Amino acid sequence: MSGVGKGTSVASIGAILKSKGFKVEAVKIDPYVNVDAGTMNPVEHGEVFVTKDGDETDQDIGNYERFLNQDITRENYMTTGRVYLSVIQRERNLEYKGRCVEVVPCVPEEVIRRLDYVAKKSKADFVIIEIGGTVGEYENILFLEALRMMKLRAPRNVQSILVSYLPVPPSIGEMKTKPTQHAVREMNRVGIAPDFLICRSQQPLDEPRREKLSRFCGVHPTHIITAENAKSVYEVPGNFERQNLGNALLKAFGVRPRPSRLEPWNMLAHRLQTVKKEVKIGVVGKYFSTGDFVLSDVYLSVLEAIKHAAWDQNRKPVIEWLNAEEYEKNPGSVRELKKYDGVLIPGGFGSRGVEGKIRAIQFIRENRIPYFGLCYGMQCAVIEFARNVLGLKSANTTEINPKTPHPVIHLMNGQDKNVQEKKMGGTLRLGSYPFVLKNGSVADRSYKTNKTYVLSERHRHRYEFNNAYRAELEAEGLIVSGESPDGMLAEIVEIPMHQFFVGVQFHPEFQSRPLFPHPLFRAFIKAAIKNSSLRA
Repeated sequence: MSGVGKGTSVASIGAILKSKGFKVEAVKIDPYVNVDAGTMNPVEHGEVFVTKDGDETDQDIGNYERFLNQDITRENYMTTGRVYLSVIQRERNLEYKGRCVEVVPCVPEEVIRRLDYVAKKSKADFVIIEIGGTVGEYENILFLEALRMMKLRAPRNVQSILVSYLPVPPSIGEMKTKPTQHAVREMNRVGIAPDFLICRSQQPLDEPRREKLSRFCGVHPTHIITAENAKSVYEVPGNFERQNLGNALLKAFGVRPRPSRLEPWNMLAHRLQTVKKEVKIGVVGKYFSTGDFVLSDVYLSVLEAIKHAAWDQNRKPVIEWLNAEEYEKNPGSVRELKKYDGVLIPGGFGSRGVEGKIRAIQFIRENRIPYFGLCYGMQCAVIEFARNVLGLKSANTTEINPKTPHPVIHLMNGQDKNVQEKKMGGTLRLGSYPFVLKNGSVADRSYKTNKTYVLSERHRHRYEFNNAYRAELEAEGLIVSGESPDGMLAEIVEIPMHQFFVGVQFHPEFQSRPLFPHPLFRAFIKAAIKNSSLRA
């Protein structure tokens, strides 16, 4: 079932197996015709996570990276569109040697070929595969067929795990197993019998329900894992391991049990449960709501990076959503920003809410509130400074106003053709690029706190800081403190005289890990904590 925690389950199993000394890879399969996640609406699909090699992927890839503490590459992400495109290209190249190319078995075989490639390239002991969507949906049937074929070819090398939801209807007050029984029957219908069940629920699974699931689903009781709600997803590996999931999997694969070394995860779980002092962070965005619901997944990596840094400083993160459009409708409402220890503006595109973001940044700058701008948040900071400090009232990005007399943010070299021809998918500046820092800057001091950190960050943008305005901006106090090695691209801007006012063109949130917070997020949280003490 979608949205019940398959990604967290995969990541947690990976963390357990890795703690036992195995090499682990994780693969996400999205049953969409989209070639990648770059053109998907973030409100509907969640965050677009960018890998170091420039692939625009599902947010679950980010979960894998955070839990496994390793980089994931484009080969580990698969969509229906990507698979079909590959089959068609191979047919055009005569790689099928004149065979009739049929949906079955050719498409499932392509899926298996891709999975085999990941395993061989990485030399992984285990490859954990997440098939997106819900059992019984038409769109993921070919991926389930691939799983069936893999199981048929090597039964001891494939174990299938069904993540299913066990609801407790308020009117009844009893956990119901029927939805999971139905899901198992749907799997049986396509020729797959689950080897393990992970049962998502509001509360732990009791023995009567475990016995019922075992009897009607044909799964051994020790292979039925309860996954009740937790305060944090980082508690899940420990929860699974207390139920011996890791060694149960090893036994099913015919591998000798091994002890787990989850002490860092257990220490983290203990810390986030016991920390009392708060740090209050406001996040100004525009993709938060759909109908009556607030969707935090739109900025998932940003929120996780804030949490990582706050826990690192023994603070409980209190994160509040702030709608940029409200600051456009009601300019006086920006005064609410004073109640936050720090404010962050994440990345984005388009004109919606941008003037509200700029108005918020002006208030933040003038009231010396710690500020961290990511990608579009950095660009908006440049626009605000140009307008209100340099006096260039018409300053803007050419993304919003192509005819602005002061294009302080403009289209990157080589991107004009993509825009004109509407070649939007996969054409942004994507992936990791190196940069250098200005000695003694806030950014320089932040990164130097982690001597092992490689100065390379992941990007996802089409517009860039206009160097024609650099001297003028720096003369008034907004300096470029990070740039590409050739000096052509501004990567970081900051105001040295401010408590903390930093904007970055890249997305540092993609490299933050729960056990290894990102240096810039750590510096931002430190500044927010200091600001909190000053306001007290």
